[in-house]
Amino acid sequence: MIASIFNKTRPFNYVIIGTLLLIAFVSYSVSHQTYTGWEGILYGSLYFIAIAASCFLVNFIALKNNLSRNNNYAILLFFIFLLFFPTIFKNKNILISNFLLLLSLRRLISLKSMKNTKEKIFDASFWIFLAALFHFWSILFIFLVFASIILHVSRDYRNWIIPGIALFSVIILFFIFNIWSDNELLEAFFAKSFISFDFTYFENTYQNIALAVFTSIGFLFFINMILTLATKPMNMKTSYKKIIFAFILGVIVYLFSADKNNSCLAFSIAPLAILGANFIENQENKILKEGTLYVLSLLGIFFFVAQL
Repeated sequence: MIASIFNKTRPFNYVIIGTLLLIAFVSYSVSHQTYTGWEGILYGSLYFIAIAASCFLVNFIALKNNLSRNNNYAILLFFIFLLFFPTIFKNKNILISNFLLLLSLRRLISLKSMKNTKEKIFDASFWIFLAALFHFWSILFIFLVFASIILHVSRDYRNWIIPGIALFSVIILFFIFNIWSDNELLEAFFAKSFISFDFTYFENTYQNIALAVFTSIGFLFFINMILTLATKPMNMKTSYKKIIFAFILGVIVYLFSADKNNSCLAFSIAPLAILGANFIENQENKILKEGTLYVLSLLGIFFFVAQL
């Protein structure tokens, strides 16, 4: 039933996802008293808008660039994976950083049209460097920009300079706001700009299990895409390669992140949702397709409730 509902793009599907996302966000926020008082509610509303926008941006990227067929599996999987790691709902910096990276990914995927390439490279680089101000290691996604340049517009040397211009722009903005904040931004930035391989952060067993299950699912979807990449249309292969690379970078960001927790996996969820959408839509057996979505949905609900 789940597969049959989301196998087409319907406005009702967005209502379902939006409603469920709101319920999950409010439930977790109330349970953990994340956003209290009128000011907290205001900020909570803004962060919810950011995460809801991220959901619909994933859907837009998948459909607009033909990374999935005319279905809503990508946005569904993105929501389900959020349930695996509900700490994302309270990690404000990661919410904002991930949203900015999705804006960057949107521009990089659209490079295949070969229109306004320089503007797209600048925009993508700008969003990535801006995202790094909220979560330092998201800066690694700049490698996706250079990979995109190699795939599409490597012959024009000016394209290699554009990310540097974007970096300079973000640095100027950063120091302007840093002066206003009496150097607090600079101190906070350097406080988390180091590599940490400390994986002893788990607050409960369910976080550990959720990570293990997510890793297994990620490996399955990743390998499936690698094995089926050769069957993709020639004009789509570069786009899928970017999604694969984005997933790898998302995992590396998690591995490198200081102050590590499961919410750092947010950077890998969007590309994995697109990889998963391809896996599901390619299943010809309807029972297997429905079964996969039911299992993922039940796992998401279980891990979410267990971590409330």
